[in-house]
Amino acid sequence: MSNPYDVVRQFERELCLYTGAPYCVTTASCTAALMLAVAWHIRQYRQAQIDVTSAGPAWAPYVGGAALNPLEVEIPRRTYVGVAQSILNAGGRVSFRDEDWNGHYQLRPLPVWDSARLFTGGMWEFPWQGVNYRGPPNGYMMCLSFHHTKHLGISTHGGAILHDNPEADAWLRRSRFDGRAEGIAPKDDTGIIRGFHCYLTPPAAAEGLLRLSCLPRHNDPLPWGPGTESDYPDLSKLECFR
Repeated sequence: MSNPYDVVRQFERELCLYTGAPYCVTTASCTAALMLAVAWHIRQYRQAQIDVTSAGPAWAPYVGGAALNPLEVEIPRRTYVGVAQSILNAGGRVSFRDEDWNGHYQLRPLPVWDSARLFTGGMWEFPWQGVNYRGPPNGYMMCLSFHHTKHLGISTHGGAILHDNPEADAWLRRSRFDGRAEGIAPKDDTGIIRGFHCYLTPPAAAEGLLRLSCLPRHNDPLPWGPGTESDYPDLSKLECFR
């Protein structure tokens, strides 16, 4: 019998072809994708704090000696509540800025973008204008949403991380799958790491493949704000994020 998870890898390959990204790791949702992307970069940040001598000057504003200070990640104050939650669950601190964004925005200072409302052909090649990123070149990450209200609209929802880092790819694949290696029984896996339960299921990947085959090459960013299905609250005023 063939491995049903082969369809997940096939969906990821097709997403790379559609977007132009070197790597793609699918997840259960965009919120999960953001959590994993932030967790990867916080992992790099903590290693830089431990090994200050190899951190280099780029990390100087964030390295606080031997103490492992939580990394502050800044997002627009009006966005989906799950973005702020994903930062906290990844071990960071959240702060807010005023920004009238369109399609996607950066989780500063990380090279991570919430692209939940943007999905179009060749999007990986978009010029990275106005990037506010300070840190080692660990690679860009664009986090996608396949929620039923988004462009691809998988009925059971889903998400993905587009990126360009082979080391991160291996870590993300384990982390989304409870820290396990795909295709190895837990009792035989001696390399289990801390992880999350947020992998994309084969039925969702199969539906995504079908929908992707019918999607136009160009799609405008989805609007948000008053009068749309996504009129986001001001997250900076919520007590849980103060």
